[in-house]
Amino acid sequence: MIDVRELYEKLCKYMGKEVTLQGWIRNHRKQKEFGFIDFSDGTCFKHVQLVYDDKLEEFEEIQKYRVGCAITVVGTVIESPGAGQEFEVQVKSIKLEGDCPEDYPMQPKRHSNEFLREQAYLRPRVNLFQAVFRVRSVAASAIHKYFQDRGYVYFHAPLITASDCEGAGEMFQVTTLDLERVAKSGNVDYSKDFFGKQSSLTVSGQLEAETFAMAFKKTYTFGPTFRAENSNTKTHANEFWMIEPEMAFCDLAGDMDVMEDMLKYVVKYVLDNCPSEMEFFDKFVEKGLIEKLTKLVNSNFTRITHEEVITILKDAKVKWEFTPEYGEDIAKEHEKYITEYFNGPVFITNWPKDIKAFYMKQNPDGKTVAAVDLEVPGAGELMGGSQREEDYDKLVARMKELNMPMEGMEWYLNLRKFGGCYHSGFGMGFERLLIYLTGVENIRDVIPYPRTPGNCEY
Repeated sequence: MIDVRELYEKLCKYMGKEVTLQGWIRNHRKQKEFGFIDFSDGTCFKHVQLVYDDKLEEFEEIQKYRVGCAITVVGTVIESPGAGQEFEVQVKSIKLEGDCPEDYPMQPKRHSNEFLREQAYLRPRVNLFQAVFRVRSVAASAIHKYFQDRGYVYFHAPLITASDCEGAGEMFQVTTLDLERVAKSGNVDYSKDFFGKQSSLTVSGQLEAETFAMAFKKTYTFGPTFRAENSNTKTHANEFWMIEPEMAFCDLAGDMDVMEDMLKYVVKYVLDNCPSEMEFFDKFVEKGLIEKLTKLVNSNFTRITHEEVITILKDAKVKWEFTPEYGEDIAKEHEKYITEYFNGPVFITNWPKDIKAFYMKQNPDGKTVAAVDLEVPGAGELMGGSQREEDYDKLVARMKELNMPMEGMEWYLNLRKFGGCYHSGFGMGFERLLIYLTGVENIRDVIPYPRTPGNCEY
């Protein structure tokens, strides 16, 4: 018994030999005296053509097998006379392991992504999602390999937390309180809740990861995060995965070095390890995708301040939908212009502190923080990071300025008192990376079972 992946990788070993394969029928072309089965076992993106004829005792039975059936095949690997394939398998016997009815939804025709989302439990069987979810697996492996090979400790951040890292309040509450009783009384007593306090699903593992950076020097999280954001755009989901490294004795420049190095490593790893999938995306999803990604791997990333970016945008002879302003965020159209202006990825640094999170290091000018966003051609913002504020008094003052409660955050503040040091980190949404890697535009199509407003199927 071998896998299709092994058959392709060791074809010389198996040519002319009898093999046993197990998998599924993707397509079945039947003729009077012979038939062709497009066969896949999911171990690699490529399929195998099975050829059988009426000399087989069970010929008529095999001709009844439909798309989707699970089968065990015994046959001989032979050179293929047909164009476009190196080999085929001449069938000696086929055993039906699992039948499939005629109303099986994944028939060999083009389906819309909207239809496939409705059949999310079956969509891994079609070519697009075979490619998407293998790239997802390989990219995740690349991320772990990058950090593990460089001595980072993998930190499992808690999914249930009492702290709001971003301070935006867009958190899903976790409770065992009787909500009907709460609604009638109008009072919520969190001391009687499961954890004795108000608890939520995490929006980020960053704050907890900082505690590990102060012990292991280099750490990273890679896990699910949640946002109770009622948004139905192509790039937002309520459950998504984040990669969040934290590094002690690392300033903003060092942070950007890691961001650039990691991204180039992961992109190259996927290009090297998923050639068939990437060729498929390049041909059917986004023309020029491989060229775009290869260019990124070989690019020099520009580093420029937010103020300099606004100046460039204001000087541009462009009629903006959203006028760029000093002290304010930039729009998608601005991100696109800047990456085209510099013909490559751009780090934008030193953002106005009023539009950034409380934990970011305040710059001497009193107006900006040591924050950075990475903008990449064709996707816009891909990563965001900062040097964290290591000064206890400045952090406390900033939290008071934002009317943030100190209670429950003592542990985070104490990191600045108990042997604290300058440190930095960043976050990258895994699904946003996958959109960039695959050319698939909608975040719902790079997550196995997307959680979006009004949708919690499967």
